[in-house]
Amino acid sequence: MKTVAMPLGAVAVVLATILAGSGCGDSTAPQLMEPAATPVCGGLSAVDYRSVSLPGEVTPRPGPSVLYADPPSAPQLENIAPWQAPPILISGAAAYRCGEYVYQDWLYDDHGALGVLDPTDPQGPDSILFSPKAGTLTYPTDTAFANNAADLVEFRVKPVDGGTLFRVTLNTLVDPTLTAFTIALGDNGSAVSWPFDAGVSSPAQWFLTVAADQAWLMNAADSSVVAPAPAVSVDTHRRQITVRVEDSSWNPGRNAVRIAIGIGLWDAGAHRYRQPGAIATTDTPGGSSPLGSALFNMGFRFDEPMPEFATGEGRTIADAAVLAKIQARFWREKQQADALAIGDVSPFSALVDFAKLRDGTLDESRVPVSGHINRILASGYSFGQGADYDKACGGISAARPCDGVMVGQLQPYSLYIPELPEPPTGFGTTVLLHALSANYNQYLNTRHAEHLGNRGAGHIIITPAGRGPDGFYFDVAEADVFEVWADVARHYRLNPDQVALGGVSMGGIGTYRLAPRYPDLFGYLAPVVAAPGDAEPRLASLRNVPVTMWASLLDELQPVISTEEAVTALTDLSYRFDSYLFPTWDHLTPSTNDYYIPMADAVGAATVERDPMRVTYVLAPLEDEPRVDLIADHAYWLSALSLRDPTLERGTIDVRSDGFGVAEPVAGAVEQSTGVLTGGHHEPAPFIRRTVDWAPGADAPALDRLVITAQNIATVTVHPERARVSCEAELVIESDGPLEVTLAGC
Repeated sequence: MKTVAMPLGAVAVVLATILAGSGCGDSTAPQLMEPAATPVCGGLSAVDYRSVSLPGEVTPRPGPSVLYADPPSAPQLENIAPWQAPPILISGAAAYRCGEYVYQDWLYDDHGALGVLDPTDPQGPDSILFSPKAGTLTYPTDTAFANNAADLVEFRVKPVDGGTLFRVTLNTLVDPTLTAFTIALGDNGSAVSWPFDAGVSSPAQWFLTVAADQAWLMNAADSSVVAPAPAVSVDTHRRQITVRVEDSSWNPGRNAVRIAIGIGLWDAGAHRYRQPGAIATTDTPGGSSPLGSALFNMGFRFDEPMPEFATGEGRTIADAAVLAKIQARFWREKQQADALAIGDVSPFSALVDFAKLRDGTLDESRVPVSGHINRILASGYSFGQGADYDKACGGISAARPCDGVMVGQLQPYSLYIPELPEPPTGFGTTVLLHALSANYNQYLNTRHAEHLGNRGAGHIIITPAGRGPDGFYFDVAEADVFEVWADVARHYRLNPDQVALGGVSMGGIGTYRLAPRYPDLFGYLAPVVAAPGDAEPRLASLRNVPVTMWASLLDELQPVISTEEAVTALTDLSYRFDSYLFPTWDHLTPSTNDYYIPMADAVGAATVERDPMRVTYVLAPLEDEPRVDLIADHAYWLSALSLRDPTLERGTIDVRSDGFGVAEPVAGAVEQSTGVLTGGHHEPAPFIRRTVDWAPGADAPALDRLVITAQNIATVTVHPERARVSCEAELVIESDGPLEVTLAGC
């Protein structure tokens, strides 16, 4: 290794010296093989697609290490005998697996009935202005309830020798004595009231209620209690409650049985469900509905409606927020809230075929494989249980470090999977980040997701939750993006060379923030109504990543003077971009207009430029967050970057390899045109379009040479095989101080 000490502005021609080791290049880069199916149980098998879905075959691997981390241990998703079926992890889905019927619910959908808003609700309207909840029920303020103590994750039923087992998994189980649930069994042909003042009714022949380590099986006709009492087992580590009902008490045989389930809070002193009031207290729920339903969460909700916008609706921030509140479909609990408000939960049930269970039949017909889907992942990071609104990140003035509101291990996210044949190399990927005061379902059922997803051979659209509405994709919110991406890569075959990143408002700001940190992950960027802000000095890292951006002249939240910063910066850098400015739109109009064909066409089938001839990278270690494995110190064929003077916060390195046998592309002048966007929910929208493109570089002699320019960079490692040079490459260096250059593997 040779250390080059350079005075300010000096230029030197040096030869790299040989490091420890032999040979040249990156011969140790992992060779990844086609994934194989692993048998699970009952004819079910699983495939981990990460080896083909992520760009892990190159060294250094693009992006942060969290993208490549193995799945963590997740107690809530674990089985103890006799349970063995793997979880579905798709919300609102059900399946017969391995002799078990499994239903997967949504996360953080435990908002109860639509009633009168509790003025002390910690999930206030400002925090989720554009993704409001439908239900108004709030938890007691005692921390043991964790704002989430009645959130159903999964329900299972399984016939066993001499009885039937039921298992309920909860998102939060701090104190098991505080949570109760009732399972309605059978169909008597008419609605009957659920026991223990649940405040709801549905068809049932039997009610199985579990609370405070006890269970009661009751005849729905006369409320008589059946003996022997069902046996209850509580596993607080896994947050699972298992109940066994003996055949002598209730025997489903091989029949198809109607089953429903509701979750609430238990009042041990009153021996009933806790009754909500208007305002939550230490031990009383708030936000009651007029009929006083006590349940927070219902299972078997297969038909929860998705958000939608119609022609002419929601043009401005104000009316878009009103429309969102009227719809209130973003947490997938609108139908639940309406049903609980009238006390009739008859729509929520499953007809469970015990013949299929006894025969071990595999039936995945209620597990969606395409379209708009909500999934659940197990994060490698947990900061408690439930929802902690004291850990909100604070929006534009986001505090760091920040855990986010959704502090538990299980996290939700959304997907759009096109109804297209899977390409041989897998679907492309577009990560679409949600906006401030919105959630992971912002793009659910939108043409924004579908236009981007249906382009070309098809792309899976991913929207992470970001741990809450306001993280701006720093810290844990940033980690969530890559954990979600990794989870999708495990379950679906992705093309790692076709990746785009975009989003609206905070999602666009997050795009400008994340892409310069990890430019070698992305082939195209598509931010909407967003300014780069603090990331503007780091846009130089986007040399090899084109950008298409949409902005609104009348934007109240991202003024045009701010969004134009990206146009100016990319123009000054002579980088490629495609900018649309809509003079008649404000901040929310692009979202409610919901027509993105020109953006989808611009992004197209763009691929990641894995080994470009020139790399520019701005190193900004203050953006890192080691506690969640977020370190950005490499890009393309450069790694091990460090600052010489950390107090200056940033450093920049630019390396051109002359080993590719081609001259640099030539940037054209800014071209301006005008047009009108039609096809959306609003009137035709005029736009001003500006573009800069590159002409391909001419052929040139291939030279064994690297030309390096650096400011405030102390160290850099070049991976010569990817840079198309040898271990004896000539180094031409201009630096403002000492720079240590290492050629890997030499």
